[in-house]
Amino acid sequence: MRVKIFDFEDEKDLEDEVNEFLEGVEGEVIDIKYQVSVSIYSEEQIFCFSAMIVYDEVK
Repeated sequence: MRVKIFDFEDEKDLEDEVNEFLEGVEGEVIDIKYQVSVSIYSEEQIFCFSAMIVYDEVK
């Protein structure tokens, strides 16, 4: 079993990277966890979009 973690400031970047990764997985995707967090620094909102993919590789 393997884990791949992604972390981006833009949801579109996360979507693109996850889709690209999934195309190359040679095995079974077991689970995908998705999370969004937001914080405020001074007057700026900072977003963090992350995903964790749990998968098995074909050996």
